[in-house]
Amino acid sequence: MSIRLDLPLDLENELSTEALRLNLPLSEYILRILSVRTVLSNSPQTGADLVAYWQAEGVINSRPDIIDSQVHARHLRQEAEARTRA
Repeated sequence: MSIRLDLPLDLENELSTEALRLNLPLSEYILRILSVRTVLSNSPQTGADLVAYWQAEGVINSRPDIIDSQVHARHLRQEAEARTRA
């Protein structure tokens, strides 16, 4: 579906700037904003709600290569600390 939309200049500039920052075409950035509007209006209220949302979005278990998350997090932290010392 194609929709023509006349935006106020300041809103167009704001959206264009953010899309550029994310290295996205303006139309794709606007689609992303529209697709998350239900999440923004119905944000998770509890930890269980948040976990259910992450499961539905495929975030949980999205990295089957990570066997032990604590070991992985420790490794990432050590790498970051080594970068700051260098």
